[in-house]
Amino acid sequence: MAQAVAEGVHAVPGAEAVVRRVPETLPETLPEAVLQAMGAVEAQKLLSGVPICDVKELASADAIIFGTPTRFGNMCGQMRQFLDATGELWAQGALVGKAGSVFSGSAMQHGGQESAILSFHTTLLHHGMVIVGLPGTFPGLGRLDEVTGGSFYGASTIAGGDGSRQPSANELEGARWQGAHVARIAARLAA
Repeated sequence: MAQAVAEGVHAVPGAEAVVRRVPETLPETLPEAVLQAMGAVEAQKLLSGVPICDVKELASADAIIFGTPTRFGNMCGQMRQFLDATGELWAQGALVGKAGSVFSGSAMQHGGQESAILSFHTTLLHHGMVIVGLPGTFPGLGRLDEVTGGSFYGASTIAGGDGSRQPSANELEGARWQGAHVARIAARLAA
């Protein structure tokens, strides 16, 4: 999903996407079987080449598009911990007026993608960010021919309980559309 969002950003002339991940907080002592059941082993392999974000990097961006897995209808703990470390940026007003957007994924169709994104918006609003979602002009939101993620709040995917389902073409297109939409809004705000 993050790569698709970045593709959407790159489709806008003059826009650049920088993909980062937040630090892992799972204890290294967790048994392999537990990590495997959580889908964490495969996720760690996928993310191994993606640099870890330093909170200070956020201040230099014109827009920030956050992605998070859904945990019990909320963002994952790693993302919450990362956002909790942005207090200095908040005190400086470093993110005020920047475009902020969120995409998500969950294990099942009703796994809380929307509530995870909406709860994320609270933090963005406290930072004074301008929230950008996935408007209904993205035609994939109205599809009835498949079970698909995505809502007005942001792109999302359904990964399956074991993480085996990959994002559908429609979900990836929603992520691309959201990336491009945020990049266009960010350009307007920066002007």
